[in-house]
Amino acid sequence: MRIRRLQVRDLRRYRELDIDLAPGVTVVRGPNEAGKTTIQRAIELAITRRVTSAAADLESLRSWDAGPEARPWVAIEFEQDEEDGRRATGTLEKTFAGAKGTVLLKYDGQAVSDPTLADQVMAELTGIPTEPFFRSTASVRHHELSDLARDETALRDRLQASISGADRGTGRAKKKLERVLHDLTTKGDKNPGRLKVAQAAVASTNASVEKGELALAQLERDRDALSGSRDRRADAEGALGERRSLLEKARQAERLESERAAAQTRYERFRDAVQVAAELDTLSQSHPSSHPLPVVRSAVERLRMLDGRIRELRAALSGEVEVQFDVAPEPTWRPLSRWGIVLVGLGLVVAGGTFAARILAIADLGSTPLYLGAVAAGIGLILTFVAFWLRRNSHMQEQLRDVEIDRRLRGRSEMEADLRQAELDTTQQLGALGLDDLAAAEDLLVREGAHVARMDQLAAQLDGLVGKEPRETLSALRDSAALEVDQKSSALDALGPIAKEPRARERLEVEVRDAEGSVERARDDEANARARVEANAVDAEQVAAEAERLAVWREQLGALQRRHRVLDTTLKAIERAEVATMKTATRYLEGHMVRDVAAVTGGRYRRVRVDDKTLDIEVHAPELGDWVPVSSLSQGTLDLVYLTARLGLVRLVTGDRRPPLVFDDPFVTLDDTRAARALSLLKRVAADFQIIYLTTSDRYDAAADAVVELPGPTAVDDGVDDPALADPALAGVALADPATAGVEGAA
Repeated sequence: MRIRRLQVRDLRRYRELDIDLAPGVTVVRGPNEAGKTTIQRAIELAITRRVTSAAADLESLRSWDAGPEARPWVAIEFEQDEEDGRRATGTLEKTFAGAKGTVLLKYDGQAVSDPTLADQVMAELTGIPTEPFFRSTASVRHHELSDLARDETALRDRLQASISGADRGTGRAKKKLERVLHDLTTKGDKNPGRLKVAQAAVASTNASVEKGELALAQLERDRDALSGSRDRRADAEGALGERRSLLEKARQAERLESERAAAQTRYERFRDAVQVAAELDTLSQSHPSSHPLPVVRSAVERLRMLDGRIRELRAALSGEVEVQFDVAPEPTWRPLSRWGIVLVGLGLVVAGGTFAARILAIADLGSTPLYLGAVAAGIGLILTFVAFWLRRNSHMQEQLRDVEIDRRLRGRSEMEADLRQAELDTTQQLGALGLDDLAAAEDLLVREGAHVARMDQLAAQLDGLVGKEPRETLSALRDSAALEVDQKSSALDALGPIAKEPRARERLEVEVRDAEGSVERARDDEANARARVEANAVDAEQVAAEAERLAVWREQLGALQRRHRVLDTTLKAIERAEVATMKTATRYLEGHMVRDVAAVTGGRYRRVRVDDKTLDIEVHAPELGDWVPVSSLSQGTLDLVYLTARLGLVRLVTGDRRPPLVFDDPFVTLDDTRAARALSLLKRVAADFQIIYLTTSDRYDAAADAVVELPGPTAVDDGVDDPALADPALAGVALADPATAGVEGAA
């Protein structure tokens, strides 16, 4: 991949930056603090950093003069050589805003805005999966070569991680395998390994099993005796269970018989209640009068009173009436009322007592006392009604006498008016009843009274049968009782002959007691046999458990031994594969380094050797005729060797992918001759890789395909309090002072 254009916004010193890059070698030149490292960092972020990353270093990359909402933004335009020979172009824009970061990748006619997918596509295009991987291979900072010179293991660690695949988990897998193997094979007494624990457990359990098996013969004989006693006890318990089952059936038969009788009684009661209710319904629809009995009675009483009044007035008008003031005889209605009340009370007591005895299941006296009580109560009600009627007549006679006296005191005209009013009232009352005379009204009252009395009698009988039970449920209750009778009968038939056998329960109770005695004796025999078994020190269950534990421990020991072999084989296979991979990779690295080292050293060093295990780099010195480590060479030569190693490493780990190579002035320690050779090497490498060279010197401009010159910073601090520094001439003197030379170098 070759970057043709780089755009930056709000990244370190750049509020905005837009530069074009050549597909070959681009020299980006500028003084210190011109932003060369910012460009290198922008390329790293564009290629490898996820836009949703919340790393703290992203916040520090914001421009100092950027607004609070500004976030680093990087965009590149690139081109890629495809396998089919065509050259595809694309653009990538990234805004680094934490969880709100956005990305837009357009390549080969497709647009990708998913951060994860965009990073995957860029990794596929460049062959660089992560940012640390990019820094370890294709991005070289100006201080890294010297750092590698001071600590050769740094390069060796990078080479080993990239070549052996340790960066993909191989190293962690090896450490985990070694730790697990150590846990398995530790031999110490304080912290023994799992293999030693399993071996000790197998030995101990095996001894326990052998000891237990020696005593199993005696235990077997004791258990035979126990088994025989158990069989006898089981037979006795079986016989007892059978007798108990028959006894339970006999008891159930008695209970069902009792419940069937109760259900039959309920059926008969509800059957009679249904008949009474039907008769009541018929009577309620066939009243002699269309008016209620109280209305008829009140109207007849009114007619009687009016009839007496009319007769009285007519008699008074026909002639003088002799007024007598004799004392009235004792009323004849009083004895009748007393006898009526006594009969009503007696009838209610007899009927209520009979009903209560039936409900409470004290005694079943039949329906005759109930009917007799109801008849007595009815006769008492009739006598009471006759007494009440006689009382009314007596009162009317008294009133007539009073009226006669009153008539004598009133005038004839007034009596005639009263007569006409009484006749008019009589006509109105008879018209309301739809009758012709008082005799018809009296007859209607008698018939309606008898009808109502019959209904009251039936209602009392119904109340005595079912109480306050609603009439509409009587048929259902009757049918339910009949169904229950049938069910109980069926249940009795299902019990078999035992339900029909007389006194079966008493006979079975005796047999159950005998069977219980047999069971107790059998249990005593079993307890004695069990005591003998338990007295034996050896338990077959314990021996079997020990044997099972021995089998489990042996299985665990075998599994641990297999696991040890598998883990050991895996670890050795990884080590062999790593050695083979390292050997192949180091040969590849040597092959590419030999050519590059010979080119940059002018043929002084034509042979390079990389150790397969330590990755130490050696060159063949012509003066000694032997191999020497690169650490013994000059700093410039050492930098060149490490540069060629880095180039070989890039070719090795990226395969057929060609990421851009970013160099931040790695040739600062080289003389002009070797710098020119190194630059020639880069020109040759640029045939495959795009090279972006960052430097402060103009000595590489001639070899570059494009030069981007960056201006240095121009802002100065005007708030100076020291008068000496305020004068530019004095400031120059001060900076020239040896005491401040270190400050200049640091800047």
